[in-house]
Amino acid sequence: MALAITAAVAVTGGAIGALLQSGSNGNSIKWSSVPDLQTSAPPWPSESALLPQRLRPSGLDALRMEGAVLHHHEHLDLYVNGRAVTVPAFVGIDQEAGFLTELHTHDASGIIHVESPVQRSFTLGQFFCEWGVKLNAQCLGPYRGELAWWVNGRRMHGNPALLELRQHQEIVIAAGRPPTTVPSSYAFPVGL
Repeated sequence: MALAITAAVAVTGGAIGALLQSGSNGNSIKWSSVPDLQTSAPPWPSESALLPQRLRPSGLDALRMEGAVLHHHEHLDLYVNGRAVTVPAFVGIDQEAGFLTELHTHDASGIIHVESPVQRSFTLGQFFCEWGVKLNAQCLGPYRGELAWWVNGRRMHGNPALLELRQHQEIVIAAGRPPTTVPSSYAFPVGL
């Protein structure tokens, strides 16, 4: 079944600072309840076929079309031992079942689309949960050890899964050796 996608609405302004909060519905993600976490080395596929089973632990909803009440975009860069890891297209989109969630990707650019029919907060952990890639202060997928992470070029501490997603954040997460240069901004396409 083809998925109906609505036209993007430009949103400007808003806080770009990094706010941390508890994860889905006020609690952090319970990773033991997420089915079939990805445990191999990257690249990590979107695994859209598993999305229906990951909705409950992620605290996300199956929507027939993108929401327009809350609409903003962030950019995510991932690194493992200094090498870039692709954020794939169609995280949060199940084309076969004909639905998408409030958090999703349309392509492999690293842009996370936050499009909700209601005003609420979303966290980076919810995105990783629907993707099936475990994320906390000591873990990125199968990689263990303290992670380095940044928001808009500012070094952060704590659990990146608790990061509240805000308009035009540039989020960088590194497992192992960080990249030589940490991006501090992203040139979003016009209209995003």
